[in-house]
Amino acid sequence: MKLKEIAAVLSATVSCGADKLEDEVEMGYSSDLMSDVLTLDTDNLILITGLVNLQSIRTAEMADIRAIVFVRNKKATDQMLELACENGMCILESPYSLFKSSGLLFQAGLKPIY
Repeated sequence: MKLKEIAAVLSATVSCGADKLEDEVEMGYSSDLMSDVLTLDTDNLILITGLVNLQSIRTAEMADIRAIVFVRNKKATDQMLELACENGMCILESPYSLFKSSGLLFQAGLKPIY
């Protein structure tokens, strides 16, 4: 699924990485626990989270995740966006809950990790 399709499904705005919207992701993972994200051993993944802080960007960087959806209408700070852009990430911000976002993406064909 292309990132632009994910943005459309989630009524999300693109805060960083608009040049990446044609990139494909195969799977999604929803979590507010960054320690769980660090245990993943999967490529081509989008992280869906309500945890909006620098740690989420750094965790995604360590896990080689190139796209993040922040949910619950939460907004990334300028410092977060700067770090994400430096690392070539795409940041989307959706008004939907974590549960609804995950369900909509699953329904649209995005695969879960497990």
